[in-house]
Amino acid sequence: MAAGYELGERQGAANAQLARIDGAEAVASERAEALAQLGADASQQLRAMSQTVADLQARVTRLDALGIHLTELTGLDDGEFNFDVLPPMGGPAPQASDLLPELDPKQMARELTALEQTLVDRESQLDILAELVAGQRVRAEAVPSGRPVLKGWLSSGYGERSDPFSGDRAWHEGVDFAGREGEEIIAVASGVVSFSGERSGYGTMVEVAHGDGLVTRYAHNEENLVAVGDLVRKGEAIALMGNSGRSTGPHVHFEVYKHGRPVDPASYVRRTQR
Repeated sequence: MAAGYELGERQGAANAQLARIDGAEAVASERAEALAQLGADASQQLRAMSQTVADLQARVTRLDALGIHLTELTGLDDGEFNFDVLPPMGGPAPQASDLLPELDPKQMARELTALEQTLVDRESQLDILAELVAGQRVRAEAVPSGRPVLKGWLSSGYGERSDPFSGDRAWHEGVDFAGREGEEIIAVASGVVSFSGERSGYGTMVEVAHGDGLVTRYAHNEENLVAVGDLVRKGEAIALMGNSGRSTGPHVHFEVYKHGRPVDPASYVRRTQR
């Protein structure tokens, strides 16, 4: 009977031990599942933050490109703003007390979201600024400035002069630049070609409308390189110097009209574009 009692106690102890083992295994299993879930969550957060970082890097690259574009538009010195390298920084090594505590993933995600919004705002502002600068540049290029030739010399000015054919006193409504036949004639401002062809006295002529009532004419050409409706940029070749029409030799007769009236081109010829 005593042996049976002892056997029962041993069996009870064994069952209790098994129960404790089962409980420990259940706890371990729960902890393993929790750790696995934490790992999955951390992995998901890491992938999300990696994607956010990639997006931010793309936006930073675009901002750099916009910065370079604005630098070129505004004519800033290359060394003044260099968007191809990281900005120069420095300072003494931080002390242990100066180090900031590491950010937890949630805090880092909030910081990345805030930075992303800041970059979006900066992109929008830079886009608007680029449009404004480009618009100002286009308007500036639409104002006549400079000479209509790359090579040549002033052979006749604006105003009263002796007519080269009759010798009588006559009014000259433009200026003449002499040069070699076939030399390029260039637009002194951006605009739209409003006439390209033959006109009595002018020979082969190009007329360009620049807006705000300004029109320029280039006459006695050997050949026109543009047609009516073409958009031309300042400095673009629009014709070749010739001797067509009422002319005594290769040159370009250059006129400037403002609101339908001829004006002295000299002030525009002397002007330099800023």
